[in-house]
Amino acid sequence: MSEGLNKIGLVPFFTQQLLDSSISHNQLGRVTSVQRSKWTVVCNTGEKEVALSPTLRESAAIERPTVGDWVVLDESLVRIEKVLDRKSLFKRLGAGSSADVQPIAANIDTLFIVTSCNEEFKESRIERYLALCAEAGAMPVIVLTKTDLTDDTDIYVARARSLQAGVPVETANALDPSTLEGLRAWIDQTSTVALVGSSGVGKSSLLNALAGHSMAATSDIRQQDKKGRHTTTHRQLHLLSSGGLIIDVPGMRELRVAEVEQSLGTVFADIEVLAQQCQFADCNHEAEPGCAVLQAIEDGKIDSRRLANYQKLLRENAVATATLAEKRAKGRDFAKMVKQVKRLKDQKGSE
Repeated sequence: MSEGLNKIGLVPFFTQQLLDSSISHNQLGRVTSVQRSKWTVVCNTGEKEVALSPTLRESAAIERPTVGDWVVLDESLVRIEKVLDRKSLFKRLGAGSSADVQPIAANIDTLFIVTSCNEEFKESRIERYLALCAEAGAMPVIVLTKTDLTDDTDIYVARARSLQAGVPVETANALDPSTLEGLRAWIDQTSTVALVGSSGVGKSSLLNALAGHSMAATSDIRQQDKKGRHTTTHRQLHLLSSGGLIIDVPGMRELRVAEVEQSLGTVFADIEVLAQQCQFADCNHEAEPGCAVLQAIEDGKIDSRRLANYQKLLRENAVATATLAEKRAKGRDFAKMVKQVKRLKDQKGSE
């Protein structure tokens, strides 16, 4: 196996999937960029722009390759034939009314949840990212950027640390290289880190600072509302000269969740532990007597905002998960009908 593939994150988890096949290692590659219907893959012979096989084109969005995926190309190295099993996947429910799960970044080890030390900092949004990260199977790190915009960074650090027990919080100023050592400690020679967060929080500036040179375009936040402009237009995997890889993900206006009930229990473990102490097993933590969660809010141990966001995410997850289940059931019924029709045609053809 070439040293080049090792540098872009090839580990035994992926090579072991090829042990019992006749696939050449030259056909193995990693997706570094996705732009609409174009996939860029790096393999032993270099970087290539490739298409999808007919089977993958017709498959569900979640089964198609995304940035970070390890894939198998055809013998001519112009088409992706197979996506290898993923060790992690950051995904979301598609924007708008879509009922499809959209893969965002695959095979990531650490997720840098980036937010800035100004009005953009929103606990509820970070909790949403934390739930999706737990579902992805990656290690979350909350990264506070633009520390030069506040006189008291410690306030933002404390707010971030209150969101999920044990989640590391790092501070960084992309204009000051000395503040980046904490982040560098999370990036080893073969690890893949994804940068997620709203537009304008400094993801591209952070990427450039960690790389030591310009890899992504940047722009300033708007002064009138402190909101950012989109600079990253597509997801892309970058190899750092110091080792390790970073996936820069564009800011997402919608971050809808589905099938994350267990992950919500991870992020809101404090509320779920208290819920077991409520007088009623089916307590909704609204106005019921003997509610341990409401008592904790009254005692100042839990913020009412946190409970409200937990309940909101539970409702959203329940609706979206039910919709996905219904869609999959219809898909199975349709596939069964197609097979039955085909079987009848085959029987008539043999008569």
